[in-house]
Amino acid sequence: MTIREFKMPDVGEGLTEAEILKWYVQPGDTVTDGQVVCEVETAKAAVELPIPFDGVVHALLFEEGTTVDVGQVIISVQTEAGAGAEAPVQEAAPAAAPVVAAEAEEPAAPARQPVLVGYGVSTASTKRRPRKAVAGAPAQNGTAPAAPAAPVLPAVPAQPTGERPLAKPPVRKLAKDLGIDLASVVPTGDGGVVTREDVHAAAAAAITPQAVPAAAPAAAPVAAAAVPAAEVPASARETRIPVKGVRKVTAQAMVGSAFTAPHVTEFITLDVTRTMKLVQELKDDPDLAGLRINPLLLIAKAVLVAIRRNPDVNASWDEAAQEIVLKHYVNLGIAAATPRGLIVPNIKDAHAKTLGELSTALSELVATARDGKTSPADMQHGTITITNVGVFGVDTGTPILNPGESAILAVGAIKLQPWVHKGKVKPRQVTTLALSFDHRLIDGELGSRFLADIAAVLEHPRRLITWS
Repeated sequence: MTIREFKMPDVGEGLTEAEILKWYVQPGDTVTDGQVVCEVETAKAAVELPIPFDGVVHALLFEEGTTVDVGQVIISVQTEAGAGAEAPVQEAAPAAAPVVAAEAEEPAAPARQPVLVGYGVSTASTKRRPRKAVAGAPAQNGTAPAAPAAPVLPAVPAQPTGERPLAKPPVRKLAKDLGIDLASVVPTGDGGVVTREDVHAAAAAAITPQAVPAAAPAAAPVAAAAVPAAEVPASARETRIPVKGVRKVTAQAMVGSAFTAPHVTEFITLDVTRTMKLVQELKDDPDLAGLRINPLLLIAKAVLVAIRRNPDVNASWDEAAQEIVLKHYVNLGIAAATPRGLIVPNIKDAHAKTLGELSTALSELVATARDGKTSPADMQHGTITITNVGVFGVDTGTPILNPGESAILAVGAIKLQPWVHKGKVKPRQVTTLALSFDHRLIDGELGSRFLADIAAVLEHPRRLITWS
């Protein structure tokens, strides 16, 4: 018998870490090649990981809710001797020997990469990263207890003056994200290497000067994000929720976009009564039976018609080359609120789709996002986005550009309002559109013409034909 190790893989997104959302197996379970053993979440999406060999689960080295660097061993499996060579093999240790989830050496690329198979909404509680194990603390998930952490001597300097701190790339990135100077961190890793736990300890010390009691049990992480409101003490004045995964990368992207692209937002209020009548007529059309027909479909079509009339709006900014890149295709983004946070999947080559094909693509996009199965590829390479804030009863807003895109259109609530129609005040279906655009790519004249064309199509939807 041998013990084979399966490491946290790079799922092909160039990311350095992932959080274990849910284990589907436990020690003692039999697994087969290709069986999904856990679900992990990166900064872009959640992914189910299949095991690349047969055997019996020996140990789970990390708990649910723990963030793990790519290349670290996450599960060990007892296999028959000589059964394949997809993963590193080590001799089986005595049953009483503890399994140590230590900082892994820089790994070679595994011979077999797991397949990206989408994700669903996890029912597991989101937990804080476990503290270092205390000697004698009970193990969790059936794993052997972790070896006690080496004591940190107060007299040891953080790093020798003038020398570059020793740390792996993922740890350096973590320190940068948290605003921690590695030179100020006391290293506890072998050879004076700064570990992930050292960075988190430094960050915690910077926020909370009080010392953490040494006897705090490692086996009781707090599920801050999953605590029901009813369980929060009435005296509590604040609740802290860790931001990670999709929410974290969305926040970083929005900050980067807001302070990189010079935003301009323009508004137009218009009468969409004719469009709403057309929506109802299309719903009753037997040729479109089975398709999802709604105002968003015709708004998306209006945007595509306006892009055809104003092709220069469909572009991106190449900072390195200092060039404007005109796109001759439209990957139309649709902002969607999901349990994992706001995501913006896009319909590839939306400009080439018929009304029926666009309806089908929109329905699939919404259903996939609602089920939590949107893949990273579905969210890449968008050109222009629509965000429908009207579904929340909101009239308008000033949306922030999706990074790398030229414009985003916010659609407000469609309401029956008094409107001057043919010289008389009548109740009409009215909405407000807000267009934010990158002023490096789109000047005021172009942006205004683009927004006016969208409004013109929605006011008189026959232009979907005459302008096409």
